[in-house]
Amino acid sequence: MEREAERRFGIKRFRPGQRELMEAVLRGRDAVGMLPTGGGKSLTYQIPALFLPGAVVVVSPLLSLMQDQREKAEAARIEVAKLDSTLSTAEEREAVEEIAAGANDLIYVTPERLTNPDYLALLRERGVSLLAVDEAHCISQWGHDFRPAYLALGEAARALGRPPILALTATATPEVVEDVVRQLGMRDVELVQAGVDRPNLFLEVRRSVNRELKERALLEALERERGACIVYCATVRKVEELYRWLRGREDVGRYHGQLKAREREETQRRFMEGELRLVIATNAFGLGIDKPDIRLVVHWNFPGSVEAWYQEAGRAGRDGKPARATLLYRLEDKRIQSYFLGGKYPTREESLQIWNALGEQKASAKGLAEATGLGEKRIQVIAAQLIGAGAVERRGRSLVKVAPLDGAGLARMLAEYERLRTGDRERLETMMRFAQSPRCRRRLLREYFGEEPGDECGNCDNCRSGATRLASERPLREHESAAP
Repeated sequence: MEREAERRFGIKRFRPGQRELMEAVLRGRDAVGMLPTGGGKSLTYQIPALFLPGAVVVVSPLLSLMQDQREKAEAARIEVAKLDSTLSTAEEREAVEEIAAGANDLIYVTPERLTNPDYLALLRERGVSLLAVDEAHCISQWGHDFRPAYLALGEAARALGRPPILALTATATPEVVEDVVRQLGMRDVELVQAGVDRPNLFLEVRRSVNRELKERALLEALERERGACIVYCATVRKVEELYRWLRGREDVGRYHGQLKAREREETQRRFMEGELRLVIATNAFGLGIDKPDIRLVVHWNFPGSVEAWYQEAGRAGRDGKPARATLLYRLEDKRIQSYFLGGKYPTREESLQIWNALGEQKASAKGLAEATGLGEKRIQVIAAQLIGAGAVERRGRSLVKVAPLDGAGLARMLAEYERLRTGDRERLETMMRFAQSPRCRRRLLREYFGEEPGDECGNCDNCRSGATRLASERPLREHESAAP
């Protein structure tokens, strides 16, 4: 493996966790890899692709991320194909012919493509030696409101003949790892945890009681760190407000889901090439950002979980040089996250609406959306729960009833919704406790992600201020209100 890594990628020494994961998948084991942001997750399936007899299918959430990884693999002389929505009819035909002929070692797919029975049949016929799931925390943490297709990856693995599975993430608690393993149907799992710590990243929380203090803290942060910066906001409205406010002071761009694709792509290109120093964005701007020299990530609003915050904060300093992650904490921002949680999961009425709309015939998500007025994402979430309850099966592109949904079955579905909702509330309260805590930020993070807390880091706001000397060892995750 070392010879191929050096010959193709110029890598002379594996990073922590890489060898263990590659050896596991080459032995045919299921494995979960938790490697820090910038820790070289892609190498753990690119090198095995050179040795395994069948293809390595890589599930990746973002088109820009897939394209970037494809270009790097091709530069290393690895035969690559991709299946996603950007392909023209001719390009898709060519990709299908190459895959059918066995011409590719690596095949990148979006999760949505693995809900298509034609693609699943093509890949199974080709032969799949490894199914690698990048950003695997999406299965548990974001599956319901980010990419519902992640919820069907367990079904896809079975349709592919149940090859070994490699699930990769930078941030996952023990509970999230357990959920990923369960949903993917993984067996005899080898867990490789290289640690979440990023010693070069200064972690700080700036508390404020009003907008004026928050704005002053943001300007101070932007003045102190003069390199590339991202400011994350919870809403599109706030992105637009800050963009208008900062436009006269900074080379600034904006990024959110309501902009046209052309403007989003142009903002990303200019930021990646250094034409823009600063981007104000929602979390839609992130997973595909492989820019090593980001010096500052600011959160104007606190996210709904420690995982989400650290995933986004970790985009700073991927080159290993000093960088800063600043959270502008204001208690009133809890209302925003509480609003998001209020509408995140389907209601009893919506679940019954979909069940009744299915009737006795097959129906697609699109057809159900037209019949009920619910969004396709919502329907995919309900469909996943109906499948989990054993009442519905996915046949091709359609759903079909296979068993009655009695009162007990509906109760189980609603209990699952409530379990997920309760977990979200607890994660939000834990995020707030993290922001309010006087303890060493890194010790809190290590504990949260299931690691030994270790010594105080000396590179966070609490360590620098001396607050940790007076702090009690109060655990971060405890079932109590986060309000002061």
